[in-house]
Amino acid sequence: MRRDTRRTNVFTRRALLLGGIEVLALGGLAAKLYQVQVLEGTRYALLAESNRISARLLAPPRGRLLDRATTPLAGNRMNWRAVLVAEQTSDVAETLARFSALIPLSDHERARIDRELLHSRRFIPIILRDFLEWEEMAQIEVNAPDLPGVLIDVGTTRLYPFGQTLAHVVGYVAPPGEDEAEDEPMLALPGMRIGRAAMEKFHDLALRGKAGLVQVEVNAAGRVIREISREEGIPGADITLTIDSGLQQDVMQTLETESASAVVLDATNGEVLAMATTPSFDPSLFNSGVSQAQWNEWTKNRQTPLINKAVAGLYAPGSTFKMVVAMAGLSARTITPGERIFCPGYLDLGDTRFHCWSRYGHGALDLRGGLKNSCDVFFYEVARRTGIDAIAAMAKRFGLGVRPAIELPEARTGLVPTRAWREGHGHHWNPGDTVVHGIGQGFLQLTPIQLATMAARIATGRAVEPHLTRSIGATQSPGAAPGDWPALDVPAPFLHMVREGMWAVVNEPGGTAPLARLDLPGVQLAGKTGSTQVRHVSREAREHGHFNSENLPWEFRPHALFVAFAPYDAPRYALAVVVEHGNAGAQRAAPLARAIMTDVLLRDPAGHTPDGGARLAVRAGAAGEATP
Repeated sequence: MRRDTRRTNVFTRRALLLGGIEVLALGGLAAKLYQVQVLEGTRYALLAESNRISARLLAPPRGRLLDRATTPLAGNRMNWRAVLVAEQTSDVAETLARFSALIPLSDHERARIDRELLHSRRFIPIILRDFLEWEEMAQIEVNAPDLPGVLIDVGTTRLYPFGQTLAHVVGYVAPPGEDEAEDEPMLALPGMRIGRAAMEKFHDLALRGKAGLVQVEVNAAGRVIREISREEGIPGADITLTIDSGLQQDVMQTLETESASAVVLDATNGEVLAMATTPSFDPSLFNSGVSQAQWNEWTKNRQTPLINKAVAGLYAPGSTFKMVVAMAGLSARTITPGERIFCPGYLDLGDTRFHCWSRYGHGALDLRGGLKNSCDVFFYEVARRTGIDAIAAMAKRFGLGVRPAIELPEARTGLVPTRAWREGHGHHWNPGDTVVHGIGQGFLQLTPIQLATMAARIATGRAVEPHLTRSIGATQSPGAAPGDWPALDVPAPFLHMVREGMWAVVNEPGGTAPLARLDLPGVQLAGKTGSTQVRHVSREAREHGHFNSENLPWEFRPHALFVAFAPYDAPRYALAVVVEHGNAGAQRAAPLARAIMTDVLLRDPAGHTPDGGARLAVRAGAAGEATP
């Protein structure tokens, strides 16, 4: 009995112990089930749903760039590409090997893919191959079961209908850098491009738009079963530019054989109607990737096709600067209206002789005659009397030596020197420095857009600023309307005297630019030639007539320039033409300006818009000749 009692007690304790363990185990299981199903039920439901539902960002269509008549200058076209979503394959290396067997990947492409896999999140698609042909896409689709994580994506790529014609104005796009994609997830999406130059760069944020979102159902292997929902991205805004694409094409054709640039402005409101640079380049190449051979060809070309010479090319203005010197002298009262200055063919200052372009001189000339004959001695003397600081102050009133308001990021300020500038570089300003600046040489460095702005301000007497944007989406650009620009701080009689001189340059017998004279009834052009040396010419060569720039190598020849406005009696359009190493402005730049201005007046692009004002009566002709 006693032994049985002990056995019973032992069994009871063991049973209680086992029972307690079972109770604890069941309690723990119940608690865990309660935590999973009740406390964290929502979380696990979401996790389960996320295994079934995959959310992906959608790249928005990039906004278009349009000309003033809404003709597309930069748009989009469909593009097929293969992408890899790393989280949807268990072995990325094996998937890439199988893909390469179908669509060979270069070492450069493989290095890029490996780099993006290392730095990108696994759920973000990585482009394996862009711009797929139909046959390549079909191969990938047929072999889809052996390519987990590889998808065919339909997107857009940038299209430039006018190619080289508008490359320097429109600019181009290129893939974002790794640091840029890290800062903004949308930029990591396949096919995303950002503006890298010109208007594509300036308006990049407005053109990008906002990303969309697509939700798809996937199986356990990550294969897409069906699309559940799609919220398309918000396309980027369309940007309307001031450019007239037809006029731009004609200007490019006019300059086709030159290394040159030309700018056409609406002189009343500053709209850039054409901005041409030759030679040019194909902007679409930057979208798909520029080869090393192409890049070497561009960078080794002495005519610099990648540079927008209209806003970034710096040139001494030569005689086109003489109007500024004249107004500086009149304003400072160092010369008086009607005063005559004698030109014997040179000006002696100390032991230095400064030559006129005419070896035998021009005799006694007033301001009108000085401009008409482009007499260097006349403007040597005006500059000597006036001083460089007064000339620089006047130049800035006409938009020279200050950064133009143009939206192009690559636009340069140029240089209009002063005494303080020279002394700040550790040198003394000499009287001879002032003299050479009187004919637009020396340290002066200006861009064609600045010269066109100067011509517009001379023509209208207002502080017109050049600009390229008409509207962003439905919002009109806040540019000034014709006549709203502030008046220049220059007396009207002085402007009138300069305009008369420019008229005489082209239309009066003996003027330096008869080749710029228009063959349009009742319409006349006023302009000024310029030729700027790029190397020193010795005194001996000048005095003995041994110097002939035509015999020099191309890169040593002077630049040829011409500025103009028209119609003379009611100025509407301003123009600047620069031909690199073109020798003489009168022979090389003036005929080009005549052809361009004729086309501008016949097209009358400003008159084709609702806010353009009265149309020019050029096609029908007009009786009589306008005179100063």
